[in-house]
Amino acid sequence: MKKLKVGIVVALCSIVPVASGGAAPKPAQAHPSSMASTDAPNTLKHDMRRLWTDHVVWTRAYIVAAVGGQPDASAAAGRLMKNQEDLGNAVGTFYGAPAGQQLTALLKEHISIAVDLIKAAKAGDKAAHQQADTRWQENGVAIAEFLSKANPNWPRATLVDMMKTHLATTTDEVVARLTKNWDADVRAFDAVYHHILQMSDVLSDGIIKQFPEKFGMGAGRGGTCSL
Repeated sequence: MKKLKVGIVVALCSIVPVASGGAAPKPAQAHPSSMASTDAPNTLKHDMRRLWTDHVVWTRAYIVAAVGGQPDASAAAGRLMKNQEDLGNAVGTFYGAPAGQQLTALLKEHISIAVDLIKAAKAGDKAAHQQADTRWQENGVAIAEFLSKANPNWPRATLVDMMKTHLATTTDEVVARLTKNWDADVRAFDAVYHHILQMSDVLSDGIIKQFPEKFGMGAGRGGTCSL
């Protein structure tokens, strides 16, 4: 994560309250060497894309192992949970450690529910699957709402739609593996990967718009910086 933190620690500002009833985290402080540069927006996008690519790649690794009953499922799950910490830390770099920790908790719940979904689907337990899917959808909305409160350039409706698409495309992966429809399986992962890059760019663009002065672009929207 050292490279990531150096790459994205270009906009460290205060945030509005990010969870219902929660206090706004204290502004994070930038390292003195973290000066804005003309390459900063591209660096941010690259680093965010790498993290979200890890998210879908390790999700796929877990799906393949879990559906196939392979012994590496546990290792894949552990690496996937580490990715949720990495994503939370990345957000915490901009909005403070408490916000990052809250996001990590929501994302780990996202993964835990997905594990329950796969188990229920593999067992053919429709009731358990429906219960897990309901919780998964609710968690997706919670993640979208959490993020939308942090940045005025991340509209709730846009993020809810993107999270629902992420859940739907991931579900398609699971179904394709369970039904051994390998062509559909390939198409499903292509869709997952294409969409997560779009979502990553939306998040990066929102940060750049919120704190453009940190990217050499003038005054920003939302948040007051403390460098």
